[in-house]
Amino acid sequence: MLPLILSLIALGLVAAAVSLWRGRHTPPDEVTPSPAPSRPPGCCGQHEICEKESLLAAVSREVEYYDDEELDAYAGTPSSDYTEAQAEAFRDVLYTMRSDEVAGWVRSLQLRGVELPDELKDEVFLIVGERRGL
Repeated sequence: MLPLILSLIALGLVAAAVSLWRGRHTPPDEVTPSPAPSRPPGCCGQHEICEKESLLAAVSREVEYYDDEELDAYAGTPSSDYTEAQAEAFRDVLYTMRSDEVAGWVRSLQLRGVELPDELKDEVFLIVGERRGL
């Protein structure tokens, strides 16, 4: 039994010595690159928070319409100045789209100079937050 234990210890020491020697003598071109972090489809990976999911990062200047061209009439209107009927027009668009489109829609409104009515901001943040899993 003792020879078996001694041979296992010796084998462990040899393996440790080989591992240390290879770590010191590995040429730089043999270093294995670390895998790229996974990111959601459509995300470029250059931002801490993906632009696709962000309400604030309007890096992309391309305006995308979500069948909401009529909302362009409200460009320049402050978010606190909407009537209930006007806010309802925004709400109709909001609740006819998929939850994964909401962040892009809000970014599109920002790029077009259309402010979201104050009454809808909490609802939008709730939808986007649930989508992100916050």
